[in-house]
Amino acid sequence: MGETGFMDIEALKPFLGELAELSGQVILKYYRRGDLGIEHKADDSPVTVADKAAEEVIIRRIREKFPEHGLLAEESGNDKEGADWTWVIDPIDGTKSFIGGVPLFTTLIGLLHEGRPVLGCIHQPVLGQLMVGDNKTTTLNGEPVRIREARALNECTLLTSDVLDPEKFQSKAAWDRLTGSVRMLRTWADGYGYLLVASGYADIIADAILSPWDILPIAPIMRGAGATMTDWQGDTTQPLKSTVAANARIHRMALDILMT
Repeated sequence: MGETGFMDIEALKPFLGELAELSGQVILKYYRRGDLGIEHKADDSPVTVADKAAEEVIIRRIREKFPEHGLLAEESGNDKEGADWTWVIDPIDGTKSFIGGVPLFTTLIGLLHEGRPVLGCIHQPVLGQLMVGDNKTTTLNGEPVRIREARALNECTLLTSDVLDPEKFQSKAAWDRLTGSVRMLRTWADGYGYLLVASGYADIIADAILSPWDILPIAPIMRGAGATMTDWQGDTTQPLKSTVAANARIHRMALDILMT
C-alpha cells in the first residue's frame, strides 16, 4: 500500500482501531487524575498534556506504518501537505468535557484521499465505544448502526456543542426558530453528539462553527450511517465550517428554518 497506490480501506479499519486504542490508553492515564497542565490557545480553547500526549502516540504509529502520508493534527498542524493520503487527528474533541471529568469527549481520527474523507472513527475510551465509518457503512463496536427514521420536527432531539456559538458565528434568530421547533435541545455534542445521531439516539446535530479536524474524520461516519450533512447554508464542500446532520427529510426541515 503506497502513498499513490491502491489502498484497501476495509483493511485499514483494524489499524484505525489500533490508533484509537493507543490514544485511549494515554488519555485514560490523565482522565480525572489531577493536574492536566492546562494551557489556552490563541482562540482561548483549552489544551492539556493529555491532548498533546495522545496526538504524539497517534502520529508516531502512523509514521511507523505510513511514513509518506500527510498529517493534519489539531495540536501539531500540517506535515507533508499535498500528499495523496492524509491522516486527520483531533486527539481530544471536547477538551472542556475532559477537563470537567465528563465522559462525552472523544478522539477523532480520519483518512483523506486526495482531500476527500474516506475513513473515520470516533472513540470514547471511558465508555469503550469505537464508531467507524467509510461512507458506505458505519459500525459501533463492530455492529452496524443507522440514523433514526424521519419524524415530525416537534418530536426531534437536537444536539449542539455550544449554545452560544450560533449568536457568534451564524444567525441567533434562525437558531432560536429551530430550537423552538424541536422537542428537546441538549449539549451532548462535540464528537460524541455525532456518535449519538449516527447510532439513532438523537435526531439532529447542528454546530455553528467547526475546524477541519472536528469534521473531516466524522464525515464518512455520518454518510455511512445514512445522514445528510451540510453547513448551515446547505453547502457540502469539505471541510465544512458548520454542520447540520440528520435524516434527509429532517435535515431539509431544519435547514429550511436556518436559511429563512
